[in-house]
Amino acid sequence: MINIFKKDFTFKRFQSKNYQYALALVFAIEEINKNPQLLPNVTLGFDLYNVMHSDMMVLQNSFIWLAGLEEDVPNYMCRKQSKSVAVISGTSIAVQVGTLLELYKIPQLTLGSFEPLLSDSGQFPSLYQMAPKDTSLAHGLVSLMLHFSWIWVGLAISDLPKGIQFMSDLKVELQKNGICVDFVELIPVTEESRISLQNRFHIQILKSSANVVILFCDTDSLIGISFPTWERVMTWKVWVTTSQWDFASDERHILLHSFHGTLIFSHHHSEISGFKNFLWTANPSKYPEDIYLLRFWSLVFDCSVTGASCKTLRNCPLNTSLELLPLHHFDMSMSDGSYNIYNAVYAVAHSVHEMLLQLLEMQPGNKGEKVAFSPWQLHPFLKNLQFTNPAGDLVNLNHLRNLEAEYDILNFWNFPYGVGRKVKVGQFSPYASQSQKLSLSENLIEWATGITETPHSVCSETCSPGFRKAPLEGKPTCCFDCTPCPENEISNQTDMDQCVKCLDHQYANRERNQCFYKKLTFLSFEEPLGMILVCTALCFSVLTALVLGVFVKHRDTPIVKANNRCLSYILLIALIFCFLCSLLFIGRPNTTTCVFQHTTFGVVFTVAVSTVLAKTITVLLAFKVTAPGRRMRHWLISGVPNSIIPICSLIQLALCAIWLGTSPPFIDTDAHSEHGHIILVCNKGSVIAFYCVLGYLGSLALASFSVAFLARSLPGTFNEAKFLTFSMLVFCSVWVTFLPVYHSTKGKVMVAVEVFSILCSSAGLLGCIFVPKCYIILLRPEKNALKGLRDRRISKETDVLRCSS
Repeated sequence: MINIFKKDFTFKRFQSKNYQYALALVFAIEEINKNPQLLPNVTLGFDLYNVMHSDMMVLQNSFIWLAGLEEDVPNYMCRKQSKSVAVISGTSIAVQVGTLLELYKIPQLTLGSFEPLLSDSGQFPSLYQMAPKDTSLAHGLVSLMLHFSWIWVGLAISDLPKGIQFMSDLKVELQKNGICVDFVELIPVTEESRISLQNRFHIQILKSSANVVILFCDTDSLIGISFPTWERVMTWKVWVTTSQWDFASDERHILLHSFHGTLIFSHHHSEISGFKNFLWTANPSKYPEDIYLLRFWSLVFDCSVTGASCKTLRNCPLNTSLELLPLHHFDMSMSDGSYNIYNAVYAVAHSVHEMLLQLLEMQPGNKGEKVAFSPWQLHPFLKNLQFTNPAGDLVNLNHLRNLEAEYDILNFWNFPYGVGRKVKVGQFSPYASQSQKLSLSENLIEWATGITETPHSVCSETCSPGFRKAPLEGKPTCCFDCTPCPENEISNQTDMDQCVKCLDHQYANRERNQCFYKKLTFLSFEEPLGMILVCTALCFSVLTALVLGVFVKHRDTPIVKANNRCLSYILLIALIFCFLCSLLFIGRPNTTTCVFQHTTFGVVFTVAVSTVLAKTITVLLAFKVTAPGRRMRHWLISGVPNSIIPICSLIQLALCAIWLGTSPPFIDTDAHSEHGHIILVCNKGSVIAFYCVLGYLGSLALASFSVAFLARSLPGTFNEAKFLTFSMLVFCSVWVTFLPVYHSTKGKVMVAVEVFSILCSSAGLLGCIFVPKCYIILLRPEKNALKGLRDRRISKETDVLRCSS
């Protein structure tokens, strides 16, 4: 005899899900009784006791069963002999009546989900859990969240120790995978707490931005009767729950509508052959002694009960069957609890079978006599029992060897008029490889009411490539702003926490989502800027050469002779090289050009400026010398000012030699000045040496300007002191302007600025000194002649200005 205690949630309402438990018990017992291989010559029976959802009355039926009295008398049994060998009950009932049953060492098998607290063999030595462990449930739920990229969820957990433990495990798994929790609501298990928390629960869900809510409820939770306004709460939300709370068996159509599209994790088990056919044939005529089936039939088919014993049905529709009932009235699919009851009955049967075989071996003289035994004698067989049920599934009652559960993922569909259906859309197995643990058929999924496509549940919208996540203060990590990546940094994936800097030889594109290799570049002859500078340099070189040709051709004219034609020749040749040295800065840099760029520039400009200084000193001495016997006159006649040029040039050559000997220029790259390009440049090597060369050149220019400024007001028809002063003013202005501009530019522009300064300063010397003279020579030849008589003094002064031969 097997006793089953099943629990109702209320005193009045009939729970069809619980009645399926009773039918599963009957089916298993009938199947065993027909099996000649299991318990031959033994017939199993059962007693069914209904337990109300009340702590005060939960022990009432236990006392009635144990004592055999309607008036409970503890520790006293009116029955002469009890035939019950085991008890099958719900998990919560097992906790409440387990201590009582432990007094009699009666085996107790639970049909509910696996409860870790009940696996304590010291506290519950006579209790066996039929359900597999749910240790992988949290992992399965998180895998589903990750599959749909749901990273912003709410939690509704039953306020029971198991629910609290599951919430703790789930939070760890969620945090590990970057999923954030918007809210956590504990579902009450008592009527008193239900009333106080009902409104708060509704408000929390309504104001939450999370579109997905994980619902974990035990069968003892009052969620099914706690909230009469589910419709407005559930719409537009996706609910993910377990099969422990079967909302589909609720009689209110409003719940079916509100839970449309719910995803349910149900323990995977093979289909029990013949169970659906058994349900299809079950009716009050077949089981007239079953008062629960009679009552259920009258309720769902609107029949009237008549007769003295109220066991006769009238006015029932023809050909009625449980299969015709909608899902919220009766589910034809075997639930997890029914499957556990089915296995529990077989576990008891196998244990009794093994025990009887052992007793028969110990009593070989027993010839067909009934073997008497006590329920406690089953424990050695139940503790290590392992068998394969008729469906082919392995059943193990040892909790240490109990396997982790595999799950079917069901999708609840709601059809008009309250007709619902659970459709398998996927499976989760902790034993599969990481990539195959979760399998889904998304095309079969029907989403919640009002949702037409796969829903999103995020706190903040995804940051696209090119942006990074910026955390919001006081918010979970899933809530963030999207900030563009800084210069030369990228993010090539969505929702990146940090941008990645491109390598020095790479650059970030405009969208900041990809690094490209930089192109090698330099100020080339082919590009427009290079071509303009080259043409300018060549044109000025040719122009300077033409000026030199004009001066050579008209070398005997007064204006050429009066301004020291030898110094003019030197200055024009130096200017030609000044223009040409700018070409060293254009084109692909190499070691030779890098070495000669600034050294050539420094030397030829030193020659040019020192020549201007010599010309200026010559003019100043020519007009300051009045006495024929003075030493200055001797210096002027002997050409001492001309020695300034080699002296100044040698000093500059010495500085350049020191520069090249200590830290010469070399080829370098500039990867930061121009976006997307690596610029080949000449590194100056020693910056100090560079500025020493430039400073020395500047001091010569300043000296030339000062001397020319002193001689600017001297008289004379062919006096060029004013032109020299103005030319040095232009020269100094160019290079003073060059310094700040040079340091504020980078890359090819810096090189172009240096070339432009070379050309401008050279053109300034050419234009200010020689253009006025060419104008007179070529366009106003009448001014290039001596008019009237000259006295001897003027004749001698003119001869002084001639180049000594």
